Amino acid sequence: MKKLLLATLITAACSAAHAEVDLEDEQKSLSYSLGLLLGDRFTKRFGDIDYDVLIEGLSQAHEGEETQITLEEAQANLQKFEQEAAKASQVAAAAEGQKYLEENKTKDGVEVTESGLQYEVITEGDGPKPAATDTVSVHYVGTLLDGTEFDSSVARGQPAEFPLNGVIPGWTEGLQLMNTGSKYRFVIPSELAYGERGAGQAIGPGATLIFEVELLEIK
Repeated sequence: MKKLLLATLITAACSAAHAEVDLEDEQKSLSYSLGLLLGDRFTKRFGDIDYDVLIEGLSQAHEGEETQITLEEAQANLQKFEQEAAKASQVAAAAEGQKYLEENKTKDGVEVTESGLQYEVITEGDGPKPAATDTVSVHYVGTLLDGTEFDSSVARGQPAEFPLNGVIPGWTEGLQLMNTGSKYRFVIPSELAYGERGAGQAIGPGATLIFEVELLEIK
């Protein structure tokens, strides 16, 4: 079945790149959908691709013909591309983060710790401060530098609880500055956040992060 679908996709791509497709036909509809999804995914992930060459590779693999490189070499090429793309993304994110940090630290009310963590008091509470070994209950909203929200206990309607020594260094350090009942805004450099590895799809390598955190309780 997979070979049949691939053959249909290859044939359609080679014979009529811009022809109208009879989407009433179930197999053609599936084939077109696969091509559309693959094209969208490839463009987002790899940018400008030579689709004629891509189709040639698909065709040779499907037909069992002799290929110009081995599957192992193809995998190595892909891995090299992804490593270089990740490095470029990290460098760009680091530069963007450094620029933001330099500008943000000049704003009224922004403090900078020795580690480079930046914080701003939104509301000052009068309760006790937690230690690194404490478990705390907080509400928070996390955003990227462009304002994209990637996580929020507020949106979930449920405070988060965690041991302070079990989270990113920026949180471990920052929440120890807060009295219970306080709300702070933290700008966390990449090295105090998720560093070169990033976190999931939302937080890329080298990302500087912004959190608004309200310390509700020390457990």
